[in-house]
Amino acid sequence: MAKPQTKMEQVDTLSRDALQAFDDLFGLHPGFRPVHAKGILLSGVFAPSSTVQALTDAPHVSRPSIRVAVRFSDFAGVPSVPDYDENASPRGIAVRFYLAEHEHTDIIAHSVNAFPTRTVEEFLEFLRAIHASGPGTPKPTRLDSFLSSHPAALAFVQAPKPIPTSFAKESFYSVSAYKFTNGEGVSNFGRYRIVPEERSEHLEPADAAKQSPNFLFDEIKDRIVRGPVKMRIRVQEASRGEVVDDSTVLWDDQHPLVEFGTLELNAVVPEGDAAQRQIFFDPIPRVHGIEPSGDPLLDPRASVYLASGRRRRAAAV
Repeated sequence: MAKPQTKMEQVDTLSRDALQAFDDLFGLHPGFRPVHAKGILLSGVFAPSSTVQALTDAPHVSRPSIRVAVRFSDFAGVPSVPDYDENASPRGIAVRFYLAEHEHTDIIAHSVNAFPTRTVEEFLEFLRAIHASGPGTPKPTRLDSFLSSHPAALAFVQAPKPIPTSFAKESFYSVSAYKFTNGEGVSNFGRYRIVPEERSEHLEPADAAKQSPNFLFDEIKDRIVRGPVKMRIRVQEASRGEVVDDSTVLWDDQHPLVEFGTLELNAVVPEGDAAQRQIFFDPIPRVHGIEPSGDPLLDPRASVYLASGRRRRAAAV
């Protein structure tokens, strides 16, 4: 009789299956991420808000400022996906806060305030259903059947995904909630939002179709030469009794927003392609003052990011 898998062995198996599902869907592109393959890495600083320590005493909000790297990306696992393509949405953002040498914490978010499934097992079903339901597949497709029995996935597929005029004019939402604890031991759950300094701005479909394939990447490079790109990080707080361990549950806009701090990006990272191969982000904070919420997506996502990063680095050797 086979020995039952440990929890970590199960997580590792799921991460390998997820990588394979992405490869099946988008093809294998050595040296690139299996999803959000097309990206740009910027550098800058983070300054915490004056009120954030009421939420958490995490190390990166306990300093006047801290160095950061921010990666903007298109969704697909295809490095050449045009920025105006429907497969380029949702956009992604990943923020790395550099605490010390070999010590850091991250935020990962995307441009839709939703996620299609509660668990990685369901997400694998979703990816495999998409792969099995290409053009010309008889109806109802495997994807049709999956969506009919998974309302959260249907809502995600149907959610508006407009194309921004700039990465700096897009809003981003963390998939999972986190537990924030302040210096007095008071805890609350919340989800990150990263928003433009002023407002979001999107293109009409007809205007989006007229753009060049790399217009978002060209625009952000031009914009940062003219001056710093500023964005605000906020935390949407949970209400008492809120579901905090299910990424498919939407919190309405009546939930209070706490100002976490400001990102000021001032340069494109030199040799950015090589830097993007080397850096891999982690959806689990791993710092004092911010903890996972119990969301079942977090451990498998972290394992996928780790496996993907190791594969990218190996391809670059």
